[in-house]
Amino acid sequence: MKIMMIGFGTVGQGFAELLLEKKNELPEKIEIVAVYDKKMGGAVNHNGIDLKSLLEAASSGQVYSLQGGIKEVDVPNFIKEVPSDVMVEVTYTNLETGEPAYTHIIEALKSGKNVVTTNKGPIALFYNELKSLADKYNRILKFEGTVLSGTPAINLAFSSLKGSKINKIRGILNGTTNYILTNMQTGMSYSEALKEAQKLGYAEADPTGDVEGWDAMAKILILTNVLLGGGITKKDVFREGITGITADMVKEAIMEGKKWKLIGEAKVMGNRIEASVKPQKISKEDKLYSVDGVLNSIVFTTDTLGEVQIVGPGAGRRETGYAVLSDILSLS
Repeated sequence: MKIMMIGFGTVGQGFAELLLEKKNELPEKIEIVAVYDKKMGGAVNHNGIDLKSLLEAASSGQVYSLQGGIKEVDVPNFIKEVPSDVMVEVTYTNLETGEPAYTHIIEALKSGKNVVTTNKGPIALFYNELKSLADKYNRILKFEGTVLSGTPAINLAFSSLKGSKINKIRGILNGTTNYILTNMQTGMSYSEALKEAQKLGYAEADPTGDVEGWDAMAKILILTNVLLGGGITKKDVFREGITGITADMVKEAIMEGKKWKLIGEAKVMGNRIEASVKPQKISKEDKLYSVDGVLNSIVFTTDTLGEVQIVGPGAGRRETGYAVLSDILSLS
């Protein structure tokens, strides 16, 4: 299987590392034949790029220094012109327009390539359109890594829960906010807990996307439109972040035997779907109560098994790289 990669940052490198580590265990030969990253340039080798050399070049920020190196390309044309079976799209996420990943995915599908992406933007904003396009061109669009990184949420629903009707989805979908709220239970203020999360690399210098609920909202949009068949958009999701949660509110919850969690939720209500992301004060009986730190969790409510819960990491270089690998292996 020949892979081309658009984007080669943390996730792309995590995938390449796993591919190198597990090359003797994989059921078929998987080769990266083309890479392009806006910051590091790219390279093309139709016989397969040496992964060790690729990772070394990326560590110095100079992928273009490889044999077959290129400094700049017109990415849509690059996608169309380079022969490959799969395009892996792991560029930065844009929740306003979905670009540039949206255009990249369209060009790949039209040129006969299957697509694997961890990019939340285009899937959250344009899933139905992209799925229709993939069907039109008889291609496959995979995106496990957009929700819980390598923890199987989408693939679990499509495989192990096949034949079950999911009526409700509820979960802790953002590890940064969960880490902050968990630390506030130890007596930290919100600002202290945020600084700790930033120090450890769990929160960005600008944490708005996490703490205001935008990241969790994108994930609930994906889960709703993919698994509940809803055609909802951002304006249909009530969104509230955790910046209003104070130390006193956390102390009060502890005295009640409860915890604050940022919870994304979507449920079928007759012919419509209600979706929200907001802080909730939950009791020990709640399945999400014991999910602390940077862990994420989803509870699916089904018509066959009742509630089914998954718990696991929702981010990370290796974890998200694994999501790419598992999606690619599912194509073979």
